[in-house]
Amino acid sequence: MSADDATTLDPDDARRLYEQMVLIRRFEERCVELYGQGHIRGFMHLYDGQEAIAVGMCEALIPEDGIVATYREHGQALAKGVPPGEIMAELYGKQEGSSGGRGGSMHIFDTNRFFYGGNAIVAGGLPVAVGLALADKMLGRHRVTVCFFGEGAVAEGEFHESLNLASLWRLPVVFVCENNLYAMGSALHHDEAGTDVAARAKGYAMAAQQVDGMDLMAVLQAGRRAVNMARQGAPVLLEMRTYRFRAHSMFDAQSYRDKAEVERFKQRDPIPGFFRFAQGLGVLDDSDLDVIEGRVRRVVDDAVAFAAAGHFESVQTLLRGVVAERPAHLSTTGNGGVA
Repeated sequence: MSADDATTLDPDDARRLYEQMVLIRRFEERCVELYGQGHIRGFMHLYDGQEAIAVGMCEALIPEDGIVATYREHGQALAKGVPPGEIMAELYGKQEGSSGGRGGSMHIFDTNRFFYGGNAIVAGGLPVAVGLALADKMLGRHRVTVCFFGEGAVAEGEFHESLNLASLWRLPVVFVCENNLYAMGSALHHDEAGTDVAARAKGYAMAAQQVDGMDLMAVLQAGRRAVNMARQGAPVLLEMRTYRFRAHSMFDAQSYRDKAEVERFKQRDPIPGFFRFAQGLGVLDDSDLDVIEGRVRRVVDDAVAFAAAGHFESVQTLLRGVVAERPAHLSTTGNGGVA
């Protein structure tokens, strides 16, 4: 599909992109229900309102391109092709999950699909993305790594160090700042003297662009340009202006913003917004809605069933990968030394 001309859109592409956004939304809505029922525990950060960013950026990639995400990564994982059942099993803490049930909502990981994890450390994924991109360049692999992070990460040293090294070494990496205006509970203008995130790239001789993150076609067009540039060794910073409709996490009372603001941004919901755009081009109509909703509902139901039927890890293996195991050819003497 070509995104160079926003007035053209293939019907099959339109249905697929719309369905991906709906899947992310419905998957997470079910997660909220399951969390309330106690099936999902721990921290969980939802993506409502930001679906166009994950879907648009992943559409711009080839399967071998990598992704490093934040702890709000359900959307990126689904858009990158991680099976919904494996994601749900991970949320359930089951060993059939993408990270063996050990990571939960904040640490989805799938090397088979080049999804290098959600990362619970603010800005922690940026140097990881730089390392992946450096490895690709040194090994001659024609791949791009896309690194997602929130605007709160811009205040961290890793942001500046990572952009600097990526530019110095001309690495194939695209930095995607999902600027949803609130780093946890702090408005951006309370934390940063300069709120133009894209402008930070100038200090590192890096191309940058502000993008309407609520507009799928705008994300796809900017994403394709940035990925093409990065593949040629010119890293790019994209600032996606967006908004999350739900609280920062399931434990957030969100007393820092009023309901009127949330409702105002919901008028720019990317899912119905893309449908109206595609409908105006004559490539989607109302008959598509029920078909897509039904298909997504079955996918989510199957994911829940898969997770519910999964197994918790045996206590005998809980230390696997946590502590080093003694090589089999070594044995201990009676006094604790190595024989």
